[in-house]
Amino acid sequence: MWPCCAHARTSRSDRAVTLLKPAHVRVFVAAGSNLEPEKNLARACAEIHDTWPDTVYSRAYRNVAVGFDGPDFINLVVGFSAAQPLDSVIARLRAIETQCGRPRYAPKWASRTMDLDVLLFGDRVEKTADYTLPRPDLLKRPYMLGPLAEIAPEVIHPVAQQSIAQLWAAFDRDGHEMSPVELPKV
Repeated sequence: MWPCCAHARTSRSDRAVTLLKPAHVRVFVAAGSNLEPEKNLARACAEIHDTWPDTVYSRAYRNVAVGFDGPDFINLVVGFSAAQPLDSVIARLRAIETQCGRPRYAPKWASRTMDLDVLLFGDRVEKTADYTLPRPDLLKRPYMLGPLAEIAPEVIHPVAQQSIAQLWAAFDRDGHEMSPVELPKV
């Protein structure tokens, strides 16, 4: 059984992700779904935990779809330490999306069974044809920044050079309502 996403592990004494083994990097991933979200997020969290056993979870939040009309999304952020290179982490996350029923070349602004986006990969700053790190949406989307602040408030954003807690405290939350939801354990 994996820790339930509905109960964030945010205690400063919880060092599951902060005490890294040699050659490991802290990774933070946004997870979201608006098609059978409870089932798909539970499955994705279980798969992530199986791959990276030190995974920590934010609370899950329901919010309206952004960029298109569709059912509400449920979003959360997970954090873990990884010894694998970024490309391997992304490949595993894409495989988990596929296991949750997401077609590989689905339209960008559409409903989805699972969306797993790397927000931070250590302090890496990089732009390629496939990704940008840190993820630019992190500073624009409360459903990414807020949950990340729950599990990693002390992390310094590698571009903004402020802690995630500072960025969240300064964020204008009025424009996007988020409601906490409880996800089932698998």
